[in-house]
Amino acid sequence: MKSTAWSRASRLAKSSWIASGTWRSCPQRQPSPSRLLRCQSTGKPPTNLQLEGKSYQTDSWTNVPNSVLPLLPRRLHLQPSHPISLTRELVESRFPSSTYTRYNNLSPVVTVAQNFDSLGFPSDHPGRNRSDTYYINKDTVLRTHTSAHEADIFRQNASPGYTISADVYRRDAIDRSHYPVFHQMEGARMWNRRQVWGRDIAKAVWKDLERMPKHNIEVDDPNPTVHPKRNPLQADHHSLEEVEAIAAHLKRSLEGVVVELFSKARRNMAAANALGSSPEEPLKIRWVEAYFPFTSPSWELEVFWQGDWLELLGCGVTKQHLLINAGVPDQLGWAFGVGLDRVAMLLFSIPDIRLLWSQDERFSSQFSTIDNITPFKAFSKHPACYKDVAFWLRSSSSSAGGGLKSSAQNFHENDVMEIVREIGGDLVEGVTLVDEFQHPVSRRKSMCYRINYQSFEKTLSNQEANELHEEVKAGLSKKLGVELR
Repeated sequence: MKSTAWSRASRLAKSSWIASGTWRSCPQRQPSPSRLLRCQSTGKPPTNLQLEGKSYQTDSWTNVPNSVLPLLPRRLHLQPSHPISLTRELVESRFPSSTYTRYNNLSPVVTVAQNFDSLGFPSDHPGRNRSDTYYINKDTVLRTHTSAHEADIFRQNASPGYTISADVYRRDAIDRSHYPVFHQMEGARMWNRRQVWGRDIAKAVWKDLERMPKHNIEVDDPNPTVHPKRNPLQADHHSLEEVEAIAAHLKRSLEGVVVELFSKARRNMAAANALGSSPEEPLKIRWVEAYFPFTSPSWELEVFWQGDWLELLGCGVTKQHLLINAGVPDQLGWAFGVGLDRVAMLLFSIPDIRLLWSQDERFSSQFSTIDNITPFKAFSKHPACYKDVAFWLRSSSSSAGGGLKSSAQNFHENDVMEIVREIGGDLVEGVTLVDEFQHPVSRRKSMCYRINYQSFEKTLSNQEANELHEEVKAGLSKKLGVELR
Protein backbone atom coordinates (compact mmCIF):
# COMPACT_ATOMS: atom_id res chain seq x y z
CA MET A 1 0.00 0.00 0.00
CA LYS A 2 2.59 2.44 -0.97
CA SER A 3 1.49 5.53 -2.73
CA THR A 4 4.54 6.03 -2.09
CA ALA A 5 2.27 7.08 0.24
CA TRP A 6 4.65 4.71 1.96
CA SER A 7 7.72 6.97 1.79
CA ARG A 8 8.41 9.84 4.15
CA ALA A 9 7.69 12.30 1.39
CA SER A 10 5.64 11.17 -1.61
CA ARG A 11 7.64 11.52 -4.79
CA LEU A 12 5.10 13.73 -5.93
CA ALA A 13 5.07 13.29 -21.45
CA LYS A 14 4.06 14.73 -23.98
CA SER A 15 6.63 13.72 -26.41
CA SER A 16 6.48 11.82 -29.65
CA TRP A 17 4.29 8.81 -30.25
CA ILE A 18 4.39 5.23 -31.43
CA ALA A 19 2.84 5.66 -34.81
CA SER A 20 2.83 2.25 -36.44
CA GLY A 21 4.71 -0.26 -34.34
CA THR A 22 7.54 -0.35 -36.91
CA TRP A 23 10.92 1.21 -36.20
CA ARG A 24 13.29 2.79 -38.66
CA SER A 25 16.87 3.74 -37.95
CA CYS A 26 17.98 7.27 -37.24
CA PRO A 27 20.91 8.46 -39.32
CA GLN A 28 24.52 8.20 -38.10
CA ARG A 29 24.88 6.79 -34.55
CA GLN A 30 23.32 3.58 -33.23
CA PRO A 31 20.32 4.65 -31.14
CA SER A 32 18.65 3.17 -28.12
CA PRO A 33 15.06 1.83 -28.46
CA SER A 34 13.66 5.13 -27.19
CA ARG A 35 15.67 7.02 -29.82
CA LEU A 36 14.43 4.66 -32.53
CA LEU A 37 10.88 5.36 -31.48
CA ARG A 38 11.46 9.10 -31.62
CA CYS A 39 12.55 8.85 -35.23
CA GLN A 40 9.20 7.65 -36.49
CA SER A 41 6.62 9.68 -38.32
CA THR A 42 6.19 13.11 -36.86
CA GLY A 43 2.57 13.33 -37.99
CA LYS A 44 -0.43 13.56 -35.73
CA PRO A 45 -0.51 11.34 -32.65
CA PRO A 46 -2.41 8.07 -33.10
CA THR A 47 -6.02 7.99 -32.00
CA ASN A 48 -5.41 4.65 -30.27
CA LEU A 49 -2.63 3.02 -28.27
CA GLN A 50 -2.18 -0.76 -28.15
CA LEU A 51 -1.11 -1.72 -24.63
CA GLU A 52 -1.18 -5.09 -22.90
CA GLY A 53 -3.20 -6.55 -25.76
CA LYS A 54 -5.91 -3.89 -25.57
CA SER A 55 -6.71 -0.76 -27.55
CA TYR A 56 -7.10 2.58 -25.76
CA GLN A 57 -8.41 5.75 -27.34
CA THR A 58 -6.15 8.75 -26.80
CA ASP A 59 -7.28 12.29 -26.03
CA SER A 60 -5.96 15.61 -24.77
CA TRP A 61 -4.86 13.98 -21.48
CA THR A 62 -2.55 11.45 -23.16
CA ASN A 63 1.06 12.06 -22.16
CA VAL A 64 2.76 8.62 -22.10
CA PRO A 65 6.12 9.04 -23.88
CA ASN A 66 7.81 6.61 -26.22
CA SER A 67 10.70 6.27 -23.80
CA VAL A 68 8.37 4.58 -21.30
CA LEU A 69 6.11 2.41 -23.49
CA PRO A 70 8.83 -0.13 -24.48
CA LEU A 71 9.48 -0.78 -20.77
CA LEU A 72 5.97 -2.12 -20.03
CA PRO A 73 6.74 -5.72 -21.09
CA ARG A 74 10.07 -5.89 -19.20
CA ARG A 75 8.58 -6.76 -15.76
CA LEU A 76 11.91 -6.91 -13.97
CA HIS A 77 10.25 -8.24 -10.82
CA LEU A 78 9.48 -11.48 -12.68
CA GLN A 79 12.78 -11.95 -14.55
CA PRO A 80 14.68 -14.94 -13.13
CA SER A 81 17.89 -14.02 -11.29
CA HIS A 82 17.30 -10.27 -11.64
CA PRO A 83 18.11 -8.37 -8.40
CA ILE A 84 14.56 -7.00 -8.18
CA SER A 85 13.05 -10.43 -8.72
CA LEU A 86 15.39 -11.96 -6.13
CA THR A 87 14.41 -9.25 -3.65
CA ARG A 88 10.74 -9.99 -4.29
CA GLU A 89 11.34 -13.69 -3.69
CA LEU A 90 13.08 -12.98 -0.40
CA VAL A 91 10.20 -10.82 0.85
CA GLU A 92 7.58 -13.30 -0.36
CA SER A 93 9.34 -16.13 1.46
CA ARG A 94 8.21 -14.62 4.77
CA PHE A 95 4.53 -14.71 3.80
CA PRO A 96 3.32 -18.32 3.32
CA SER A 97 1.15 -18.93 0.27
CA SER A 98 -1.33 -20.83 2.43
CA THR A 99 -2.34 -17.47 3.97
CA TYR A 100 -1.16 -14.87 1.45
CA THR A 101 -2.30 -14.95 -2.18
CA ARG A 102 0.45 -13.63 -4.44
CA TYR A 103 -0.40 -11.19 -7.22
CA ASN A 104 2.65 -10.62 -9.40
CA ASN A 105 1.32 -10.19 -12.93
CA LEU A 106 -1.39 -7.54 -12.74
CA SER A 107 -1.66 -5.19 -15.72
CA PRO A 108 -0.02 -1.77 -15.23
CA VAL A 109 -2.91 -0.14 -17.12
CA VAL A 110 -5.58 0.90 -14.60
CA THR A 111 -8.46 3.33 -14.41
CA VAL A 112 -8.32 6.69 -12.69
CA ALA A 113 -10.95 5.31 -10.33
CA GLN A 114 -8.68 2.41 -9.34
CA ASN A 115 -5.55 4.51 -9.00
CA PHE A 116 -7.02 7.49 -7.15
CA ASP A 117 -10.76 7.39 -6.38
CA SER A 118 -10.82 4.00 -4.66
CA LEU A 119 -8.16 5.23 -2.24
CA GLY A 120 -9.85 8.51 -1.43
CA PHE A 121 -7.44 10.84 -3.23
CA PRO A 122 -8.99 14.35 -3.29
CA SER A 123 -9.81 15.72 -6.73
CA ASP A 124 -7.10 18.37 -6.34
CA HIS A 125 -4.38 15.98 -5.10
CA PRO A 126 -1.07 16.74 -6.89
CA GLY A 127 -0.62 13.07 -7.72
CA ARG A 128 -3.49 13.39 -10.22
CA ASN A 129 -1.66 16.06 -12.22
CA ARG A 130 -0.34 15.27 -15.68
CA SER A 131 2.97 16.63 -14.45
CA ASP A 132 3.20 13.63 -12.08
CA THR A 133 1.23 10.80 -13.71
CA TYR A 134 1.31 9.11 -17.12
CA TYR A 135 -2.15 9.31 -18.65
CA ILE A 136 -3.28 7.04 -21.48
CA ASN A 137 -6.47 9.07 -21.64
CA LYS A 138 -8.52 11.05 -19.15
CA ASP A 139 -9.96 7.87 -17.57
CA THR A 140 -6.91 5.59 -17.79
CA VAL A 141 -3.35 5.77 -16.41
CA LEU A 142 -0.23 3.72 -15.91
CA ARG A 143 -0.52 2.82 -12.22
CA THR A 144 1.50 5.04 -9.91
CA HIS A 145 1.42 2.53 -7.03
CA THR A 146 0.47 -1.07 -6.32
CA SER A 147 -2.38 0.22 -4.15
CA ALA A 148 -4.35 0.78 -7.35
CA HIS A 149 -5.32 -2.90 -7.06
CA GLU A 150 -6.04 -2.85 -3.35
CA ALA A 151 -9.81 -2.29 -3.36
CA ASP A 152 -10.32 -5.00 -6.00
CA ILE A 153 -8.31 -7.52 -3.98
CA PHE A 154 -10.08 -6.66 -0.74
CA ARG A 155 -13.37 -7.07 -2.60
CA GLN A 156 -12.35 -10.48 -4.00
CA ASN A 157 -11.57 -11.62 -0.44
CA ALA A 158 -9.72 -14.67 -1.78
CA SER A 159 -7.59 -15.26 1.32
CA PRO A 160 -6.79 -13.71 4.73
CA GLY A 161 -3.71 -12.00 3.28
CA TYR A 162 -2.08 -11.04 0.02
CA THR A 163 1.10 -9.64 -1.49
CA ILE A 164 1.38 -7.62 -4.70
CA SER A 165 4.57 -6.91 -6.62
CA ALA A 166 4.46 -4.75 -9.72
CA ASP A 167 6.10 -2.17 -11.93
CA VAL A 168 4.76 1.35 -11.30
CA TYR A 169 5.16 4.55 -13.28
CA ARG A 170 5.72 8.20 -12.40
CA ARG A 171 7.15 11.29 -14.02
CA ASP A 172 10.13 12.11 -11.84
CA ALA A 173 13.64 13.46 -11.49
CA ILE A 174 16.66 12.09 -13.35
CA ASP A 175 19.38 10.90 -11.00
CA ARG A 176 20.96 7.70 -9.71
CA SER A 177 17.97 6.74 -7.58
CA HIS A 178 14.99 7.77 -9.76
CA TYR A 179 13.58 6.24 -12.94
CA PRO A 180 10.18 6.64 -14.63
CA VAL A 181 9.50 2.96 -13.90
CA PHE A 182 10.19 1.37 -10.54
CA HIS A 183 8.86 -1.54 -8.53
CA GLN A 184 6.79 -1.77 -5.40
CA MET A 185 5.61 -4.57 -3.19
CA GLU A 186 2.77 -4.36 -0.74
CA GLY A 187 1.05 -6.83 1.51
CA ALA A 188 -1.87 -7.03 3.88
CA ARG A 189 -3.30 -9.39 6.49
CA MET A 190 -6.95 -9.24 7.53
CA TRP A 191 -9.16 -10.83 10.17
CA ASN A 192 -12.95 -11.02 9.90
CA ARG A 193 -15.07 -10.25 12.96
CA ARG A 194 -17.74 -12.68 11.76
CA GLN A 195 -15.29 -15.54 11.37
CA VAL A 196 -13.36 -15.45 14.66
CA TRP A 197 -14.65 -17.05 17.85
CA GLY A 198 -16.82 -14.66 19.84
CA ARG A 199 -15.92 -11.84 17.40
CA ASP A 200 -12.76 -11.45 19.53
CA ILE A 201 -10.28 -10.12 16.98
CA ALA A 202 -7.56 -9.42 19.56
CA LYS A 203 -7.59 -13.00 20.85
CA ALA A 204 -7.49 -14.43 17.31
CA VAL A 205 -4.56 -12.21 16.32
CA TRP A 206 -2.54 -13.05 19.43
CA LYS A 207 -3.14 -16.74 18.75
CA ASP A 208 -1.82 -16.36 15.19
CA LEU A 209 1.18 -14.43 16.52
CA GLU A 210 2.13 -17.29 18.85
CA ARG A 211 2.62 -19.54 15.82
CA MET A 212 5.01 -17.13 14.07
CA PRO A 213 8.79 -17.63 14.20
CA LYS A 214 10.73 -15.40 16.59
CA HIS A 215 14.11 -13.72 16.11
CA ASN A 216 16.90 -12.45 18.34
CA ILE A 217 17.58 -9.14 16.55
CA GLU A 218 17.79 -5.97 18.63
CA VAL A 219 14.61 -3.88 18.15
CA ASP A 220 14.15 -0.27 19.28
CA ASP A 221 10.43 0.51 19.66
CA PRO A 222 10.09 3.21 22.35
CA ASN A 223 6.71 4.73 21.47
CA PRO A 224 3.24 3.59 22.52
CA THR A 225 1.19 1.79 19.87
CA VAL A 226 -1.18 4.74 19.58
CA HIS A 227 -0.93 8.42 20.40
CA PRO A 228 -3.93 10.77 20.25
CA LYS A 229 -2.08 13.32 18.12
CA ARG A 230 0.95 11.66 16.55
CA ASN A 231 -0.49 8.22 15.77
CA PRO A 232 -4.22 8.11 16.48
CA LEU A 233 -6.46 5.12 17.01
CA GLN A 234 -9.39 4.76 14.59
CA ALA A 235 -11.67 4.86 17.61
CA ASP A 236 -14.91 4.64 15.63
CA HIS A 237 -13.87 1.26 14.26
CA HIS A 238 -11.18 -0.35 16.41
CA SER A 239 -10.58 -0.99 20.09
CA LEU A 240 -7.16 -0.39 21.63
CA GLU A 241 -6.89 -4.12 22.37
CA GLU A 242 -7.46 -4.97 18.72
CA VAL A 243 -4.87 -2.50 17.52
CA GLU A 244 -2.30 -3.63 20.07
CA ALA A 245 -2.64 -7.19 18.78
CA ILE A 246 -2.63 -6.22 15.08
CA ALA A 247 0.41 -3.97 15.57
CA ALA A 248 2.33 -6.77 17.29
CA HIS A 249 1.51 -9.20 14.46
CA LEU A 250 2.49 -6.62 11.84
CA LYS A 251 5.80 -5.80 13.48
CA ARG A 252 6.79 -9.44 14.00
CA SER A 253 5.95 -10.18 10.34
CA LEU A 254 8.05 -7.31 8.97
CA GLU A 255 10.92 -7.79 11.38
CA GLY A 256 11.12 -11.30 9.95
CA VAL A 257 11.46 -9.79 6.47
CA VAL A 258 14.39 -7.65 7.60
CA VAL A 259 16.09 -10.62 9.24
CA GLU A 260 15.67 -12.65 6.05
CA LEU A 261 16.96 -9.91 3.76
CA PHE A 262 19.88 -8.47 5.67
CA SER A 263 21.17 -11.50 7.56
CA LYS A 264 21.54 -13.36 4.27
CA ALA A 265 23.13 -10.36 2.60
CA ARG A 266 25.54 -9.89 5.51
CA ARG A 267 26.67 -13.53 5.42
CA ASN A 268 27.33 -13.50 1.70
CA MET A 269 29.06 -10.13 1.76
CA ALA A 270 31.27 -11.24 4.62
CA ALA A 271 32.17 -14.37 2.69
CA ALA A 272 33.06 -12.18 -0.29
CA ASN A 273 35.00 -9.83 2.02
CA ALA A 274 32.78 -6.97 0.87
CA LEU A 275 32.46 -5.65 4.41
CA GLY A 276 36.19 -5.01 4.60
CA SER A 277 38.21 -5.39 7.74
CA SER A 278 35.89 -3.31 9.95
CA PRO A 279 34.25 -5.24 12.79
CA GLU A 280 30.82 -6.58 11.93
CA GLU A 281 28.08 -4.53 13.59
CA PRO A 282 25.02 -6.37 14.86
CA LEU A 283 21.84 -6.06 12.81
CA LYS A 284 19.49 -3.57 14.48
CA ILE A 285 15.91 -2.51 13.75
CA ARG A 286 13.90 0.46 14.94
CA TRP A 287 10.27 1.53 14.60
CA VAL A 288 9.47 5.19 13.94
CA GLU A 289 6.03 6.80 14.14
CA ALA A 290 4.81 7.97 10.75
CA TYR A 291 1.85 9.26 8.82
CA PHE A 292 0.38 7.54 5.75
CA PRO A 293 -3.01 8.32 4.21
CA PHE A 294 -4.11 4.66 4.18
CA THR A 295 -3.22 3.55 7.72
CA SER A 296 -3.50 4.68 11.33
CA PRO A 297 -1.58 4.15 13.49
CA SER A 298 1.40 4.01 11.12
CA TRP A 299 5.12 3.30 11.33
CA GLU A 300 8.30 3.27 9.30
CA LEU A 301 10.75 0.42 9.77
CA GLU A 302 14.43 1.35 9.70
CA VAL A 303 17.45 -0.96 9.67
CA PHE A 304 21.03 -0.21 10.70
CA TRP A 305 23.09 -1.24 7.69
CA GLN A 306 26.73 -0.51 6.94
CA GLY A 307 26.97 2.22 9.53
CA ASP A 308 23.74 4.11 8.89
CA TRP A 309 20.03 3.97 9.66
CA LEU A 310 18.05 3.35 6.47
CA GLU A 311 14.31 3.77 6.01
CA LEU A 312 13.13 0.46 4.59
CA LEU A 313 9.33 0.40 4.43
CA GLY A 314 6.06 1.91 5.67
CA CYS A 315 3.15 0.15 7.29
CA GLY A 316 0.21 0.46 9.67
CA VAL A 317 -3.32 -0.55 10.61
CA THR A 318 -5.47 -0.27 7.49
CA LYS A 319 -7.90 2.64 7.38
CA GLN A 320 -11.31 1.11 7.88
CA HIS A 321 -13.02 3.29 5.26
CA LEU A 322 -10.98 1.49 2.57
CA LEU A 323 -12.41 -1.84 3.67
CA ILE A 324 -15.92 -0.43 4.01
CA ASN A 325 -15.74 1.04 0.50
CA ALA A 326 -14.50 -2.32 -0.81
CA GLY A 327 -17.58 -4.05 0.62
CA VAL A 328 -15.82 -5.94 3.46
CA PRO A 329 -16.69 -3.82 6.53
CA ASP A 330 -16.21 -6.69 8.99
CA GLN A 331 -12.53 -7.08 8.15
CA LEU A 332 -9.66 -5.27 9.84
CA GLY A 333 -5.93 -5.70 9.79
CA TRP A 334 -2.59 -4.33 8.66
CA ALA A 335 -0.79 -3.41 5.44
CA PHE A 336 2.75 -2.53 4.36
CA GLY A 337 4.56 -1.26 1.29
CA VAL A 338 8.20 -1.35 0.21
CA GLY A 339 10.18 -0.10 -2.79
CA LEU A 340 11.91 -3.12 -4.33
CA ASP A 341 14.42 -1.11 -6.39
CA ARG A 342 15.82 0.68 -3.35
CA VAL A 343 16.12 -2.51 -1.31
CA ALA A 344 17.73 -4.38 -4.21
CA MET A 345 20.25 -1.58 -4.68
CA LEU A 346 21.11 -1.77 -0.97
CA LEU A 347 21.37 -5.56 -0.86
CA PHE A 348 23.43 -5.92 -4.02
CA SER A 349 25.41 -2.63 -3.71
CA ILE A 350 24.14 -1.35 -7.06
CA PRO A 351 25.10 2.35 -7.34
CA ASP A 352 22.81 3.53 -10.15
CA ILE A 353 19.17 2.62 -10.82
CA ARG A 354 19.83 2.60 -14.59
CA LEU A 355 21.87 -0.57 -14.11
CA LEU A 356 18.72 -2.43 -13.10
CA TRP A 357 17.48 -1.96 -16.67
CA SER A 358 20.76 -3.02 -18.28
CA GLN A 359 20.63 -6.02 -20.63
CA ASP A 360 24.41 -6.32 -20.63
CA GLU A 361 25.48 -9.85 -19.67
CA ARG A 362 28.27 -8.37 -17.56
CA PHE A 363 25.49 -7.16 -15.26
CA SER A 364 22.97 -9.99 -15.42
CA SER A 365 25.53 -12.76 -15.04
CA GLN A 366 26.49 -11.53 -11.58
CA PHE A 367 23.22 -12.65 -9.96
CA SER A 368 21.76 -16.12 -9.55
CA THR A 369 19.57 -17.16 -6.60
CA ILE A 370 18.28 -15.87 -3.27
CA ASP A 371 20.89 -18.04 -1.55
CA ASN A 372 23.70 -16.18 -3.26
CA ILE A 373 23.39 -12.44 -2.57
CA THR A 374 26.72 -10.93 -3.54
CA PRO A 375 27.66 -7.28 -4.16
CA PHE A 376 27.66 -5.95 -7.70
CA LYS A 377 31.08 -5.58 -9.28
CA ALA A 378 31.39 -2.61 -11.61
CA PHE A 379 32.24 -3.73 -15.16
CA SER A 380 32.89 -0.26 -16.58
CA LYS A 381 33.18 3.33 -15.48
CA HIS A 382 33.23 5.83 -18.27
CA PRO A 383 33.80 9.53 -17.69
CA ALA A 384 30.96 11.98 -17.24
CA CYS A 385 30.29 14.73 -19.73
CA TYR A 386 28.53 17.76 -18.24
CA LYS A 387 26.54 20.24 -20.33
CA ASP A 388 24.51 23.22 -19.11
CA VAL A 389 21.31 24.56 -20.61
CA ALA A 390 19.85 27.91 -19.51
CA PHE A 391 16.57 29.45 -20.55
CA TRP A 392 14.01 32.14 -19.79
CA LEU A 393 10.49 31.10 -18.92
CA ARG A 394 7.69 32.89 -20.70
CA SER A 395 6.30 35.84 -18.79
CA SER A 396 2.63 35.17 -19.57
CA SER A 397 0.64 32.55 -17.72
CA SER A 398 -1.43 29.70 -19.11
CA SER A 399 -3.30 26.67 -17.80
CA ALA A 400 -1.87 23.83 -15.72
CA GLY A 401 1.48 22.22 -16.51
CA GLY A 402 2.28 18.72 -17.60
CA GLY A 403 3.88 19.54 -20.91
CA LEU A 404 2.23 22.81 -21.98
CA LYS A 405 4.15 25.92 -22.94
CA SER A 406 5.78 26.93 -19.69
CA SER A 407 5.55 30.25 -17.94
CA ALA A 408 6.78 31.00 -14.45
CA GLN A 409 3.26 30.25 -13.23
CA ASN A 410 2.88 26.75 -14.68
CA PHE A 411 6.46 25.53 -15.09
CA HIS A 412 7.03 22.03 -13.70
CA GLU A 413 10.50 20.52 -13.48
CA ASN A 414 9.18 17.09 -14.45
CA ASP A 415 8.49 18.46 -17.94
CA VAL A 416 12.21 19.20 -18.32
CA MET A 417 13.07 15.71 -17.06
CA GLU A 418 10.72 14.04 -19.54
CA ILE A 419 12.18 15.91 -22.52
CA VAL A 420 15.75 15.09 -21.48
CA ARG A 421 14.86 11.45 -20.79
CA GLU A 422 13.01 11.09 -24.11
CA ILE A 423 16.05 12.32 -26.04
CA GLY A 424 18.95 11.00 -23.98
CA GLY A 425 17.44 7.85 -22.52
CA ASP A 426 19.86 5.95 -20.31
CA LEU A 427 22.78 8.01 -21.62
CA VAL A 428 21.75 10.65 -19.07
CA GLU A 429 23.00 9.98 -15.54
CA GLY A 430 21.51 13.05 -13.90
CA VAL A 431 19.86 16.44 -14.35
CA THR A 432 20.36 19.09 -11.67
CA LEU A 433 19.08 22.65 -11.28
CA VAL A 434 22.24 24.71 -10.72
CA ASP A 435 20.93 28.27 -10.94
CA GLU A 436 17.73 30.30 -11.08
CA PHE A 437 16.99 33.98 -10.76
CA GLN A 438 14.39 36.59 -11.60
CA HIS A 439 15.29 39.65 -13.66
CA PRO A 440 14.83 42.76 -11.48
CA VAL A 441 13.20 44.78 -14.25
CA SER A 442 11.33 42.40 -16.56
CA ARG A 443 10.55 39.98 -13.69
CA ARG A 444 11.17 37.08 -16.08
CA LYS A 445 12.53 33.95 -14.48
CA SER A 446 15.67 32.18 -15.68
CA MET A 447 16.60 28.53 -15.01
CA CYS A 448 19.86 26.71 -15.62
CA TYR A 449 20.13 22.88 -15.56
CA ARG A 450 23.31 20.80 -15.66
CA ILE A 451 23.00 17.51 -17.56
CA ASN A 452 25.45 14.67 -17.00
CA TYR A 453 25.77 12.50 -20.11
CA GLN A 454 27.38 9.20 -19.12
CA SER A 455 27.15 5.72 -20.63
CA PHE A 456 27.79 2.39 -18.90
CA GLU A 457 28.98 0.84 -22.15
CA LYS A 458 31.38 3.31 -23.74
CA THR A 459 32.99 6.71 -23.42
CA LEU A 460 30.82 9.34 -25.05
CA SER A 461 32.77 11.67 -27.29
CA ASN A 462 32.26 15.39 -26.85
CA GLN A 463 30.69 15.45 -30.31
CA GLU A 464 28.15 12.77 -29.35
CA ALA A 465 27.29 14.61 -26.14
CA ASN A 466 26.98 17.88 -28.05
CA GLU A 467 24.57 16.28 -30.57
CA LEU A 468 22.37 15.00 -27.77
CA HIS A 469 22.54 18.32 -25.97
CA GLU A 470 21.50 20.27 -29.06
CA GLU A 471 18.48 17.98 -29.40
CA VAL A 472 17.62 18.61 -25.76
CA LYS A 473 17.83 22.36 -26.21
CA ALA A 474 15.66 22.21 -29.31
CA GLY A 475 13.13 20.02 -27.48
CA LEU A 476 12.93 22.41 -24.53
CA SER A 477 12.41 25.36 -26.84
CA LYS A 478 9.76 23.64 -28.95
CA LYS A 479 7.79 21.80 -26.29
CA LEU A 480 8.03 24.19 -23.38
CA GLY A 481 8.21 27.43 -25.33
CA VAL A 482 11.23 28.63 -23.35
CA GLU A 483 13.78 31.13 -24.68
CA LEU A 484 17.27 29.66 -24.68
CA ARG A 485 20.05 31.80 -23.28
